[in-house]
Amino acid sequence: MPQKTIELLKNGLESNKAEKFRRGNLISLPGEVELITTGDIHGHRRNFERIVSFCDLANNPNRHVMFQEILHGGPEDEEGHCQSYKVLFDAISYKLEFPERVHFILGNHDTAFINNSKVMKGGKEVNDSIRLALDHEFKEASEDIKLTMKQFLFSQALAIRCNNRIWLSHSLPSGRFSEKFDHRIMDRELKINDMVKPGSAYLLTWGRNISQEVLDATAELFDVDIFILGHQPQNQGWGQKGENLIILASDHNHGCLLPIDLSKTYTVEALIDSIIPLASIS
Repeated sequence: MPQKTIELLKNGLESNKAEKFRRGNLISLPGEVELITTGDIHGHRRNFERIVSFCDLANNPNRHVMFQEILHGGPEDEEGHCQSYKVLFDAISYKLEFPERVHFILGNHDTAFINNSKVMKGGKEVNDSIRLALDHEFKEASEDIKLTMKQFLFSQALAIRCNNRIWLSHSLPSGRFSEKFDHRIMDRELKINDMVKPGSAYLLTWGRNISQEVLDATAELFDVDIFILGHQPQNQGWGQKGENLIILASDHNHGCLLPIDLSKTYTVEALIDSIIPLASIS
């Protein structure tokens, strides 16, 4: 079983890199696509299953889906350690079934796992917790599993830019750190230093409370109009922050998804009207 898991992660890594719509670290999706956007998953298996059910990719050939931040949260083993990696493995299997239509973008919990840094969620340090769960399940093979997981997470795209001028990333650089962000990271090869503060991948995934001034400047930088992000908790499953920013959450019972027809132009209000509660999906 450990070898099959390692092969799964390696195949997922290669599939991430080989996406036909990806250039560098940016996925650019064309207008004939319907994109199902989601927020943080954090190990919420039922919501992951609802997203897969809604997408029905086998019967909707122009439909794509994006995932972010699957790790940390959700079910625990008998020792109380985090087993969210099982949802990640299932998501990778899903991508391998539909390699050009399932997309992953990097989140801050991913950078924390890559760097072995501590990260809190719900008052608990979850990185140690997930490593202990991996040790418990995979025994002497756990170090190989962890390394290959890091390599898979490192292979994820940083953002998705849609034909209709909508941008999706886990977050955006905020405050004074926006000036330290190097937008050329979208085009060049990622380095491990990009994942730690003040590296640009770190800044892109950890930003909070982004001002309208920064949103406007970043929209001009990326030549987009509207941002859809995750990262910041949303009790009702979504929130509007500023004139051109929607934040989605998919990691609790009020979690949501947002279908977007990339052949259409949207206002923020129209996008909000299109949000679907995951609890409504059987």
